[in-house]
Amino acid sequence: MVSADAEVRDLTSAPDAVAPGDDFLPLNGTDYVEFYVGNARQAAHFFAHSFGYDVKAYLGPETGFRDRMSYMVQQGKIRFVLTSPMGPEGPIAEHVLLHGDGVKDLALSVDDAVSAYEEAGKRGGVPVRQPEVLEDEHGSITISAIATYGDTIHSFVDRSAYAGPFLPGFRSVEMPYFSPTPVGLKVVDHCVGNVALGDMDRYVQYYADVMGFKNLISFDDEDISTEYTALMSKVMSNGNERVKFPINEPADGKKKSQIEEYLDFYRGAGVQHMALLTDDILHTVAELRSRGVDFLYVPTTYYDDLQERVGELDEPIADLAELGILVDRDPDGYLLQIFTKPIGNRPTVFFEIIQRKGARSFGKGNFKALFEAIEREQDARGNL
Repeated sequence: MVSADAEVRDLTSAPDAVAPGDDFLPLNGTDYVEFYVGNARQAAHFFAHSFGYDVKAYLGPETGFRDRMSYMVQQGKIRFVLTSPMGPEGPIAEHVLLHGDGVKDLALSVDDAVSAYEEAGKRGGVPVRQPEVLEDEHGSITISAIATYGDTIHSFVDRSAYAGPFLPGFRSVEMPYFSPTPVGLKVVDHCVGNVALGDMDRYVQYYADVMGFKNLISFDDEDISTEYTALMSKVMSNGNERVKFPINEPADGKKKSQIEEYLDFYRGAGVQHMALLTDDILHTVAELRSRGVDFLYVPTTYYDDLQERVGELDEPIADLAELGILVDRDPDGYLLQIFTKPIGNRPTVFFEIIQRKGARSFGKGNFKALFEAIEREQDARGNL
């Protein structure tokens, strides 16, 4: 978690990228994702009852923090921190006022948070939090942080010497009235950021220079377009591909794109969606639908020639059609994916549910169907 008085400065130009293959900032994966929200307790209820997360830990006035309240919810290896301010002043309240409910911190697991901070810093990383050791009766955690697009940050977290419920300052909680039943979500597959027109390559270079990421896949406006709107995207990945950050920017179109709508309502760049991995998407999506999670609608005509387009599947096409799950294939296999509607009152943050059957790609064959579905929602909101 970012300290209350941390300042996120504008990104500066980074030095030349390091040689390919020099993994100077090894990452173990996503440690947690922290949301700044208007009401952390209600958000915890939502994630528990609708998405099957277990409420594991709490931080607030009772644990010595007078300015905020946080709940950590977990399912599989996915940890979300839901943080809200205790008053109208301070950076948390300002973030919620400006952006609505949104992602503040894409925290990354590392073996050495000091080295990660120093290596990123010497290559142009914008410092947010100098390395700090947090301690309690369960041990110690070392944490540091740098900035990325918008007001978003990356914390580096080394918890190798810690056996507590989450972070020092949090305590374990038991809330039987939450009664969560998991839906089968396992890990964070990737996190997608939206940036302004002309900024995508700037942040692509930032991730390459500062964190040693590689450009895994690129999509231009011919790949991602409909009759009305278009966007461009580049997928950045660390060396072992445990952390993948696609970055989107709008492209010229006849009408306002989903990226422009996001930027308007979020008031700037930020995290658009997180893809959550399951190993049984039929079960996961059926459970989520039964709990009231809303998904984008895909016309049934999408499934008329699905097998001709993607080949043989393990899943019955009728079941995929009933749940609205999309399918795409690449040389390594196929993937199944579906997208929720925005989870807050603003048309900004949403989730993708994804199952990979060998595929390493991101569903290029589904872009047209997906973005037409998003445009229908935009049109209903009067924002297309």
